[in-house]
Amino acid sequence: QLTMSLSSSTQGPKRSTECLESQELQTSSSFQDNPLQQLQLASQEVLEKAKKSGRSKCPRCSSSRMFYCYTCFVPVETVPTKEIPTVKLPLKIDIIKHPNETDGKSTAVHAKLLAPDDVTIYKYPCIPEYEGKRHEIALIFPGPNSVSVKDIAFHLQKYTKKGVCNSDDDCSKEPVLKQAKIEPKEEKSPNECISSSRNEAPRLKKIIFIDSTWNQTNKIITDERLQGLLQIELKTRKTCFWRHQKGKPDTYLSTIEAIYYFLVDYHQEILKENYEGQYDNLLFFFSFMYTLIKNAKCCAGKE
Repeated sequence: QLTMSLSSSTQGPKRSTECLESQELQTSSSFQDNPLQQLQLASQEVLEKAKKSGRSKCPRCSSSRMFYCYTCFVPVETVPTKEIPTVKLPLKIDIIKHPNETDGKSTAVHAKLLAPDDVTIYKYPCIPEYEGKRHEIALIFPGPNSVSVKDIAFHLQKYTKKGVCNSDDDCSKEPVLKQAKIEPKEEKSPNECISSSRNEAPRLKKIIFIDSTWNQTNKIITDERLQGLLQIELKTRKTCFWRHQKGKPDTYLSTIEAIYYFLVDYHQEILKENYEGQYDNLLFFFSFMYTLIKNAKCCAGKE
């Protein structure tokens, strides 16, 4: 599901400016299939300058990095923080990172850099305690019991109706674990539930994403602390990630893509508001790297 190499954008032989210029002239053909082109992004001039000056020091740990430090979650010295866009999210996001996931290959860092107030990254097995909050938290992960974004409110309501065990309540956790598997039958339809009083409807407050390769997710997804959480499956979208995992379908998204697409769906399906690019800047680094690597591959004759 997720990987990204900061250094990969700078590897390979340097090509002439003629190559890059000819590439720009081929916009209609070489970027025709690039869905990132339509994004409403802040100026990426700061990244262009940083690319030309090369690797720089992290202001915290002094490590040599390109664009940002993936261990301290801050931009490097050549990328002033004030020139990096900040995105305000409608809910909090926890990212649980697999311990074997290489820091420099993870796009989860992008979310922390661009939405620092709303994103927290944890390294497994360090996971927050979600017990007692299942009525306001969901996990983004495909599975047999996963529901679509538009049905979130309907399914969360079951947690409040049946009751979520508080610490002072003498009740078993088992019903909560089973509850995530219940499918709507003769109850109110999802639309009726969503259209009911907003004060009564449960509100999603936090979303959890798992940051690992797809082959490593099993260890985290089966952790008992994540059991019983409502699971959300995203609409089918194709990844633009340049480090796509072999043998996996192109609908397997990188972490930052999954976060972005979830928020777009949430904005439209749950908040019921027109989407006007409010979260596009979450792909600020991702889209820049995509273009950079696509250009490099083209110039090297790989495309």
